[in-house]
Amino acid sequence: MEQGWLKVGKVVNTHGIRGELKVVSQTDFPDERFAAGSLLILENPEQKQQLEVEVQSAREHKNMFIVKFKGYDNINDVEKYKGWMLKVSKDNRSDLDDGEYYYFEIIGCRAITEDGEELGTITEILSPGANDVWVVEAKKGKQVLLPVIDEVVLQVDVKEKVVTVRLMEGLI
Repeated sequence: MEQGWLKVGKVVNTHGIRGELKVVSQTDFPDERFAAGSLLILENPEQKQQLEVEVQSAREHKNMFIVKFKGYDNINDVEKYKGWMLKVSKDNRSDLDDGEYYYFEIIGCRAITEDGEELGTITEILSPGANDVWVVEAKKGKQVLLPVIDEVVLQVDVKEKVVTVRLMEGLI
């Protein structure tokens, strides 16, 4: 497997005085990543400090997760971790079904039309509702928003980093 880390969440604040943290989930597998006993890496994005932590408990609360780590029982123990990222090794990623992809596999792919015209590079993935939307930075400085539906996304080749799409009327 590849070396490296996948973001699974961001610590945004403390919760109460017993060492719990508010975490914004950045994973499609929060029940697995924040399950009791899960090992995560807590990383300071500015100083690249890393610390391995074990999840003691977690629960969903107001579109976030309240996470408590083993050995951190007081607000003073966890307050310094506000703004830190939670990561997991790429080796621990979950298997996906056919036609499903991790964000890091899609971001950076070239988007081309079924006629071979290059649109640009996928730079971001939005999740506004029923389906994801891939943001393509077009060569002319404009953005193209591609809904991730079968009628638009025809083929994804993550090895070659190329996505073939059909442009429906009104997309550009």
